[in-house]
Amino acid sequence: MMTQDPDQLTTTPDGRTHEEQPRWRQDFPIDWPQDEYLTRREFIKFLLLTSAAFSTGQLWFLVANFLQEQQAAAAPQVIARVDEVPVGGSLIFKYPADSPARLLVRVDEATFVAYEQQCTHLTCPVIPQVETGELLCPCHHGVFDLMTGRPLQGPPQRPLARVILEIRDGNVIATGIEKRTV
Repeated sequence: MMTQDPDQLTTTPDGRTHEEQPRWRQDFPIDWPQDEYLTRREFIKFLLLTSAAFSTGQLWFLVANFLQEQQAAAAPQVIARVDEVPVGGSLIFKYPADSPARLLVRVDEATFVAYEQQCTHLTCPVIPQVETGELLCPCHHGVFDLMTGRPLQGPPQRPLARVILEIRDGNVIATGIEKRTV
């Protein structure tokens, strides 16, 4: 007597015999073991397509990062005259023109610092506290060092991006952006 492998038998989903099935199921029987069978070729095709999707995503991140760095290498821009910003005062500006807001702070007679105005935690605006030497994020009580932009307390883990400044002919000039991750 010849026995068939039970995994290779065509079975109905409800377990009834072929004759007991409704007419539509008799006309369109499903071979369950064959329906779930996956060939090596199909599996390799799936792996290749998935790998291609991940590679394309990584390539996109590289291109976006490159374009962002090109934007950061914008031409020098005059932000303000030195005498327009009082000691302890601040000024919001955009550099480059289509970027998020930046914050210029005059620490003392000769020292200016500038950072992105958005907190690195959840992009709330930071507020300069020159008397304590800090930049405060009021949303989640994050605190950054005024001179370095590094986080001192609270949820922020990354420092603020620093705008590179020069003082020339009585003007404060932005010359670039220093992105920092640590």
